[in-house]
Formats: sequence, C-alpha cells, structure tokens
Amino acid sequence: MANVVRMKDIAEKANVSTVTVSKALSGQKGVSEQKREEIIRIAKKMGYKAKTDRSQRCNVSYNLGILMASRFFDQLNSFYGNLQMLMSNEAVKKECFATMEVISPEMERDLVLPKLLSQEKVDGYLVLGCLDEKYLDYMDEKSDIPYIYVDFAHSSNQRDCVISDSYYGAYQLTNYLFEMGHRKIAYVGTVLTTGSITDRYLGFLKSMMEHGEEVRDEWVIPDRDKETGMMDVSKYFNIPKEMPTAFVCNCDLAASYLERKLSDLGYSCPEDISIAGYDNLSYPYLTDLRFTTYEVDTKEMARKAVHNLIHKINREYYRKGTVIVVGHLIRRETVRDIRV
Repeated sequence: MANVVRMKDIAEKANVSTVTVSKALSGQKGVSEQKREEIIRIAKKMGYKAKTDRSQRCNVSYNLGILMASRFFDQLNSFYGNLQMLMSNEAVKKECFATMEVISPEMERDLVLPKLLSQEKVDGYLVLGCLDEKYLDYMDEKSDIPYIYVDFAHSSNQRDCVISDSYYGAYQLTNYLFEMGHRKIAYVGTVLTTGSITDRYLGFLKSMMEHGEEVRDEWVIPDRDKETGMMDVSKYFNIPKEMPTAFVCNCDLAASYLERKLSDLGYSCPEDISIAGYDNLSYPYLTDLRFTTYEVDTKEMARKAVHNLIHKINREYYRKGTVIVVGHLIRRETVRDIRV
C-alpha cells in the first residue's frame, strides 16, 4: 500500500507551514497566487489526494495552539498546568502538534495578537483559562482560525467552549456539608473574577437558599485580586469575627491557603473547622491535608476540547456551543460530622 502524502510532507517540500499548505489547497485567502500554484504543483507531483471522507481526514496532522494568560502560568496553579499537559497529550494521540503561547497583560491591554495567530502558525487553537473579552473579541475579528475556549465561556454564549460543571459541583459540595450537620457555611472566592469562581458561588448560594440559610456578607470571603487573579493571603482571606462551622472554597489551592491561615490562628481542621475544596489537587508545600473536594474530570475536558477543535478544523460535525463535563464529589476527613 502506498504511503499517504500528508500536508506536512508538502509543507516540508515547499518550505512553508502546514497552515499555508492547507489554505493553498482549500482555496482560502492568505496565500499569494504564485505560492498557491507552486504548492498545488508540488502536491500533484507527490501524489497528494484531498481528504474527502472521515477515515482519510483522520490521517491529517494539524498544528494546534494553546493560549494561556501569564497570570495562570504559576507554579502553584497546577490545575491549568495539568490541563495543558493533558491537551498536549491528546493532540499527540491525534498525530497533531501542540504549541503553547503565554499571553501577557500588555498583550491583552494593547490588543496584540498572539504570534501563533498573526504569523498563522496553527490550524486551530485552544484558549485555556479566561482572557479579557475585548481581547477575545479582537482575536475573533482579526483571525479566522478555528478555536475552542477551555474552562470558561464567553458572555455571549455564542462561542464554542468546554467547561466543568462548576455550578452543580459546588451545589453538591454545599449539600454534603448540610448532610453532615453544618448550617453556618462560608464561601471563599472572589466572585466575578472568573466564570468558574462565580458559578461555584451561585451553586453554593442555591444550596444555602434551599436550606433556608442566610448568606452573610462577611462569610463571602475574597481570595484574590479581581484584576490580576493572583491570590494574596496577607491581603485577602479575611477571617470573620463570628466563625462559621465550615467553608466551601472555590479551589483546593484556596482551601490550602485558608487552612494554613486558620492553623496560624489556632484553629484545627476538622476538629474546629470543616473545609471543602474544589478540583481534587494537593499542595503538600502548604498543607498535609487532603480536602473533601469536587474532582474535575480534566482528562475528559482535554479530550473533548481537542476532539471538537479537530472536527471544527475539518468542518465535520461536533457539538457546538457550551459543552459541560461532569465531575464527582470526593469525601475526605476535612469535613466533620456535627450531627447530634
């Protein structure tokens, strides 16, 4: 059986990118007529056949970009680091290449396109973690390269994204605290900083309302700067004068910082205070505790994001709009049963 000629083979022969080859062969703009004719001539000589059915398209290799804000590129933020690694692995499974580009605050502010887009280095890209919507709109306007948002949704609800079920995850966590006898429950997270933090607060709020409990202002505790997204224990995590019996934290990192601060004040978890986190990640340099938490299925998020992006590039059917990936509750010793 003859070897299948791929776009990357043509790209190597023509000394151009696979993106340029794809555009030349599909009649898209962005390629000069002279270069287009040269690429078509090389493709014919090499025996390239256009992929017309799904089984053949599976043999095409693509360059996929992963864009992430520098504020998430933190050694403590292992959630995004793990998700980026999983998406890269999924790309490899599909015989694709994944390239990361970090987006600086200056790029967002000054509306500077990522080089992966401005230089057309990728066939499609994944945006990992929320960027400023003006910047997202700018990228959408200036580039026709297909994309998928990961772990956040655009306010218009008109763009493709893959997110976890933050709302119902936090709702289940808070319901579990009620099952364990807790009624005085606080929420830790700066609401409106990200969609996931806000959704988790709303899930917490739903459970509190259904159980007839008031949500006190001092029991909604910010954990980070709303503009930069950076956690700061000295500035935030303000412990209320009247203590709740339990805290629901927007992530396990926030739970770890909270436990550390409470420990410094003489509180012990779970003997004095119960703490629930989110994500199912551990931070041994902050605490030895493994929190009751809600595990996000990051493997499935990565799989769906890459799968949908490749199908979008191929103009094949995929589930458009918002795709929600379900996780599950994990019960551990950081929540004490206080039922009488």
